[in-house]
Amino acid sequence: MTQTLQKTRAIRRLLTGLTVFILSVSCALPGRANPAGDGLSAAAAASLKLVQYGTDAKIPFDLQAAATLVDYVLGAKAHKEAALPPVNKMPGAYCEFDTRIGFSSFMQYSYSGQIPAALTSPSSLRYSMWNGQTGKHSKLPSKWVPVTPDGKPLIIRGMQRDAITPDLNTGVYYEYDLNRALIHLNHKGHQVLITISKQAKVSDVGKKGVILGNDEDWNYYYSGEPGSTKTGLSWVKSYIYDYYSVAVYVETGSSPVVVRSGIFQWIRAGWNGINFVQTEHIIRGIKRYAKNSKTILESSQLPAPGQIASAYQRLSALPQADLLEKYTALQQARLDQAAKTGKIDAGKVKKDAYAGTSKEQILEELMLEYLKVALGKPSLVGKQVASAVN
Repeated sequence: MTQTLQKTRAIRRLLTGLTVFILSVSCALPGRANPAGDGLSAAAAASLKLVQYGTDAKIPFDLQAAATLVDYVLGAKAHKEAALPPVNKMPGAYCEFDTRIGFSSFMQYSYSGQIPAALTSPSSLRYSMWNGQTGKHSKLPSKWVPVTPDGKPLIIRGMQRDAITPDLNTGVYYEYDLNRALIHLNHKGHQVLITISKQAKVSDVGKKGVILGNDEDWNYYYSGEPGSTKTGLSWVKSYIYDYYSVAVYVETGSSPVVVRSGIFQWIRAGWNGINFVQTEHIIRGIKRYAKNSKTILESSQLPAPGQIASAYQRLSALPQADLLEKYTALQQARLDQAAKTGKIDAGKVKKDAYAGTSKEQILEELMLEYLKVALGKPSLVGKQVASAVN
């Protein structure tokens, strides 16, 4: 009983610091999130209708629910973040933020079949693999065409395999599958993208990772070993049990041009089936994602979408042996840095641990090194990658 109590307290400490974000902020946060008001309650209910639609193609698309969401995100409100009513024992949160970028450019960078998703959310995603459910959209569009005011919404469904970066406090990272639906529509003259995510099953067990230096430099080590690198928590086996998210991205029509993001999110994660996530943890995770996404999308040094796509194509055209050589060099550099922290024993890591890594994952991780060089960030193997794509 005493040992169980100690473990329960330890996992509570683990998840108190857990800033989980499963995808899709520079919010000015008060001490605690505000409770949902009437307008937000209606928006939360509308978002849950869309979650059902996102997981069941037989359910008709609820255009009114979508309109309720967009109107709420665009509307004036006293607070940019709030607690949402719990769903299936999952706490929820809403948070919104603005990014100084045009809607078309936002779509080209963030939802293009030619640019890896991790490049616009590098503090949240290690990689993201899209698997469309139809031949036409087996990959996301390379170019999104604006929807006319009287045009029908474009709806794309698929499965997505995501791996996230190590948690700021514990170093734990996860991998999981998502049911996804993307809806591009025109609402009262505003271009809108609504993304729906529902976790398909319990995540893989949380594994030990290390943040190498400043989190805003996007350098991480991934051990592949279950547990945590936080002292006293190496034994822990935690999971993300379930997750819902509906994100609304809408052009505001203001000057300068701005895309407003409003995210409705519910998460249940913990140990031994017990949920330890609180609303504040969800908002912190969104804040981490958005701060770095805004850094990239608002940067004057960000290469044009076509330039990034061309770099990706050139890197993809390299022989597999060359890609693996560059990826092994990246992993070795990460390991060397992680060993210096004292959290990882380099002598216990298998030398061929990365031989089975998919080409898609290798490309995503190497492309992030390319982006770091372009933005003036420190990169462990940036010169090697840059020489291959420039």
